[in-house]
Amino acid sequence: MSEHLAAIMDEHGEYCLRVAYLYVKDWAIAEEIVQDVFFAYYCQQERFEQRSSLKTYLVKITVHKSHDYLRSWKNKRHMLLEKLHIGVSKRTPEKELVEKDNRRILTTALFELPIAYREVLILYYYQELKIREIAEILASTENTVKTRLRRARQKLQEKLDRNDWEVLGDDIL
Repeated sequence: MSEHLAAIMDEHGEYCLRVAYLYVKDWAIAEEIVQDVFFAYYCQQERFEQRSSLKTYLVKITVHKSHDYLRSWKNKRHMLLEKLHIGVSKRTPEKELVEKDNRRILTTALFELPIAYREVLILYYYQELKIREIAEILASTENTVKTRLRRARQKLQEKLDRNDWEVLGDDIL
């Protein structure tokens, strides 16, 4: 790591961390986001045109990365699992058992779906691919992928309790 990047991380890292935390409300995830921010800056620092301060540029990247995380399946899955076991605050054997059971319920419901629906859900939520990328992988049109994704959500919703589905239901194509 260059001394230049280390100096930038020392100077702006804490502020970016606080900004990320304001979005995601989790220090560990905020730290991951800030790592991604500085990695992105390191890989593409020639794109910084100095029209604004470096701090502003890094904060903008932090906000975009935070938004990306909040839209990701990883976040939705985390929120869904939290919603399934509200009231259990520490990592107890009971909480681990509930989490394992919730993952089993979700996985079972997912694998009960026809393959055409299951694959779009896995590619979209678990692999976090865009509609266009899924269409290329499946050699189909984007509209077909959107339709399958909508139908897959509906079928999954039927299999899950309405409370479990609430987090997933807000996702918009």
